[in-house]
Amino acid sequence: MIRLLVEVRGTVQGVGFRYATKAEAERLRLVGSVRNRDDGSVEVVMEGADADVRAMLAWLAHGPRGAIVRSVDATDDEPRGDRGFHIAD
Repeated sequence: MIRLLVEVRGTVQGVGFRYATKAEAERLRLVGSVRNRDDGSVEVVMEGADADVRAMLAWLAHGPRGAIVRSVDATDDEPRGDRGFHIAD
């Protein structure tokens, strides 16, 4: 079980990025959250099996149709045993 804090930069707001991220995270059975940040980036917190978290990280590198991802920065964090994946305010 691993947990990553991820910052995604580029054209990632106003393109359905949060909703697509939630759907993909749920498909991969991850827990965590996604939210828009005031600086125009998207923050993703994800936790789950190593292979599933790595698959999500690869997906975040391109995101949904309409997104233009310029960078993805991930930082390791301690797993917390969260439940579900949600869109945060």
